[in-house]
Amino acid sequence: MSTSPQFDFSGKRVLITGGTSGMGEASALSFASAGARVVISGRNHDRARTIISNSKRMAGTVAFVGGDIGERRKCDLIVTEAVGILGGLDILVNSAGVIHHATAEETTDEQWLETMNVNVNGMFYICRAALPHLKSSQGAIINIASDAALTGSRHLTAYCASKGAVLQMTRAMALDYAPAGIRIVPICPGDVDTPMLRGEFSDRGLDAEAGLRESAEAVPLNRVCTAQEVADLVLFASSDSARFITGFPLVLDGGNRA
Repeated sequence: MSTSPQFDFSGKRVLITGGTSGMGEASALSFASAGARVVISGRNHDRARTIISNSKRMAGTVAFVGGDIGERRKCDLIVTEAVGILGGLDILVNSAGVIHHATAEETTDEQWLETMNVNVNGMFYICRAALPHLKSSQGAIINIASDAALTGSRHLTAYCASKGAVLQMTRAMALDYAPAGIRIVPICPGDVDTPMLRGEFSDRGLDAEAGLRESAEAVPLNRVCTAQEVADLVLFASSDSARFITGFPLVLDGGNRA
């Protein structure tokens, strides 16, 4: 994984949910490489220790706050503890998410509720808790949505519904908080080679390489996105280079919507 800094985030204070895997992990290491002080949150303590170890020689730092954003009270605690570690907050990246590959009839109540609790409710609660701190810094929120927020996808009813909600929630918040100097940007990747995507392939009875080949066939650039490519866009959207961007989705789909 390349973590060469393309931007200077020296002194910036960053909280990343879902920071122990996939896009969140890649974003955390990229921010740390660019000098930021980062707190990652998630449920995987072993992965967090590995990420912290991998960041030791970087210009910035990485710390960990455990917690499940599917639980409302945990969201407030995650933000409070992160702000305590960092001494404030400049950037929030909401990367935590779950996916269930199922049609409406196949989707269980438990799958529907988990998808909404993590992908929508948890993101909302984290944003709500972070906004007072971001007002002070005139900071930025980057919400990871999906290309499934823009068009439908087969066998992903709950996921599409949740990511559509994420996109609209982000747009509304961007309008509400622009006067306070807070930018709130949705990023909409297509398929990204992450443990979550590989887990989805496994649920469908595909091995990882077969699943990646199948996904790549639908992409004009003939491959799926990497977690590092999402991280690169997260850093851009968080930086002063994107200072006039808020509310509108940044799409990373290899040409699918060209």
